[in-house]
Amino acid sequence: MPPVDDATLQRWMTELRLIALRDQQDTMLDEAARAKLSYCELVALICRREIDSKLTRRISRRFKYAHFPMHRELDDFDFSAQPSVDEAQFRELESCRWINHGENILLLGPPGVGKTHLAIGLGRAAIHQDYDVKYTTSLALAASLSEARDQGTLEACLRAWSQLQCLIIDELGYLPLATAVGHLFYRLVAARYEEGSLLLTSNRPVAEWDRIFGDEVAASAILDRVLHHSIVITIRGESYRLREKRQAGMVPNTASIGAEPADEGEGQHASA
Repeated sequence: MPPVDDATLQRWMTELRLIALRDQQDTMLDEAARAKLSYCELVALICRREIDSKLTRRISRRFKYAHFPMHRELDDFDFSAQPSVDEAQFRELESCRWINHGENILLLGPPGVGKTHLAIGLGRAAIHQDYDVKYTTSLALAASLSEARDQGTLEACLRAWSQLQCLIIDELGYLPLATAVGHLFYRLVAARYEEGSLLLTSNRPVAEWDRIFGDEVAASAILDRVLHHSIVITIRGESYRLREKRQAGMVPNTASIGAEPADEGEGQHASA
């Protein structure tokens, strides 16, 4: 074979998408020379680096797509401050077997007890294990579904949301949804049923979900599918945010810590 110049090699590696080899060619060749690798071992080294590089890039893309509102890890969660949260259970959930088995997780509890932190932590763990994850709030999802319905693209929108291996819906119940939007949620849950996992956080117990969706029948149908293969975790305790303010003397000790907010949203709904 005639000699090949470096520019040609670079072009070939780019065309073959051997990005790690293109970017680390000299390093890998030096490493192979020092270790006196055989040709077969050198090829194995190149393949391993390419696989690792592709996985790293894919995970990076998935983190961007997930659109988490903040960086939270399970390792950063103060389990000692929330005795109702079983750390061993969340370490097991961190393995993501629940996603592999198509199960759902419901994190229930008053505002400020760490539901969003735990949800994002589990979502990040799933991405690190090469699952595709998307985070959204219930109101953002309601707006997306309503807009798609109004534009005649609802079926495509439902397919996009239903194809995710893990969909995190945060803050379900902070404001009630219009009845028409509740029906759209049902269609999404039905489309994902036994196809992909849901992770839902809510400040309302499931017995009150008819108030969230504005329709007892729709709420029952949603719960029937969500609870069929599910892990329900109820978190109790005081709000982190209010605790910090109380310790700083910004609110009196007699403040209702961890209490649910008043229904200022009664009569207000996500757009139908």
